[in-house]
Amino acid sequence: MIFYKEIFHRIEKIIWIIFLKPFFFSIDPEKVHHFVVGAMKLFSPIFNLRKSFYQFKINGKNHPLLEREVFGIKFPNPVGLAAGFDKNAEVFKQMSALGFGFIEIGTVTPVPQEGNPKKRIFRLVADKALINRLGFNNSGVNKIIKKLKNKGNVIIGGNIGKNKITPNDRAKNDYLICFKALYDYVDYFAVNVSSPNTPNLRNLQNVNDLRNILLPLVEQNKQLKSKPILIKISPDLSDDDIKKIVDMALELKIDGIITSNTTISRDNLKSKKKLTNEAGGLSGEPLKMRSTEIIRLIHEYSNKKLPIIGVGGIMSTQDALEKLKAGASLIQLYTGFIYNGPSFARNINKEIIKSLN
Repeated sequence: MIFYKEIFHRIEKIIWIIFLKPFFFSIDPEKVHHFVVGAMKLFSPIFNLRKSFYQFKINGKNHPLLEREVFGIKFPNPVGLAAGFDKNAEVFKQMSALGFGFIEIGTVTPVPQEGNPKKRIFRLVADKALINRLGFNNSGVNKIIKKLKNKGNVIIGGNIGKNKITPNDRAKNDYLICFKALYDYVDYFAVNVSSPNTPNLRNLQNVNDLRNILLPLVEQNKQLKSKPILIKISPDLSDDDIKKIVDMALELKIDGIITSNTTISRDNLKSKKKLTNEAGGLSGEPLKMRSTEIIRLIHEYSNKKLPIIGVGGIMSTQDALEKLKAGASLIQLYTGFIYNGPSFARNINKEIIKSLN
């Protein structure tokens, strides 16, 4: 069976490199995304049949070298899908079947919003990167929870944010609305205060503003079953500001930090100015070094007390191992998945097993 799986993935890799990737990369990124999501929904039964080709199980149980217990949750493997791909919880089962150990949906807001005007996603192929300025486009929390009612055993993170029309001084209400609505349907929460695509959102990373958002969530959590709450931060913060957030997270007993979101930096890019000058958050390989630096900083500064989900610039299996070695308990993919194709999570898990044998 292992032999046939390897043959399958070699054929899939050839098809991806020669046919699918060139075809997809010739079309507008957002149109490709909608096409892929639609195809995944249409052919959902096929994903269920093929999941054994992407997942690593031993006698139906999680592989012992991949399973991780982090903030009280048992993850089948440490490789997750970052928020932004499955914004509206449409294909989390299909993505799980591709080998992801957990899926983060969203960013989810209280009411639906269309996001920023199109065109709003750009490929920087020379840099193995993307720029997006989507702006929390989603169908709203009430519609999204309907899709999560039959989530099965897929571990789901709920990435929550505020609506664009909500002023920052009332932002805590939006986060609390999403927190309450999603509570019975997700396994952990990611408080997103770091997207560069909602005006003034990043100002909420100031520890006083962030505390005002987190305290109602923490209090609400105490009254319920207590689900993990994580903060998603920007790579553009100074080390001192990151340390302040870590101090506050430890004080409030926040369960972890996701580092990092996209960057507004455009340093040392190879792509044409026409692309690099586009507004929005940059993801992919240019983010790799800074993201790993922040993981190491948080890991050491918190004295290993604060679990970290490492995301940003994972474009190869070795990049994933570097994040884990730097102190990440779990990792997430997005841009790397876009560039490397459907077997990327599976390939990383295979490399993790190999590195631990």
